[in-house]
Amino acid sequence: MTNDKTGLSRRERQIMDALYQLGQATVGEVMELMTDPPSYSAVRATLRVLEDKGHVRHKQDGPRYLYLPTIPQDKARRAALKHLVGTFFNGSAEQAVLALLQLSDTKLSRKDVERLAERIRAARDEGSNT
Repeated sequence: MTNDKTGLSRRERQIMDALYQLGQATVGEVMELMTDPPSYSAVRATLRVLEDKGHVRHKQDGPRYLYLPTIPQDKARRAALKHLVGTFFNGSAEQAVLALLQLSDTKLSRKDVERLAERIRAARDEGSNT
């Protein structure tokens, strides 16, 4: 069941999260990071599906397979954020940033605010040059 624009199911996203966290992993190592993992064979089958979709590749390490993500994490992160902003904030980066800042556990120091302001200026300047 696919339920997002990246074409990944909830389980597939959990597995990709584990692979990004570990860099490379066996089926068992992926399962250790999953909340309420399905069976070993189900994880292995899902990794095969992810491989067919081009998100994962494997390499032989003695008698076992090590699975690695093929899509760099920063590219996957950008795609997920773009989808999130489009879905929940009607494409408004401003609204998404405001929602993040309004989280009760978000405490920004003056230095954090200054750094964010500088990055916003840089992004704005970069956008006007394209």
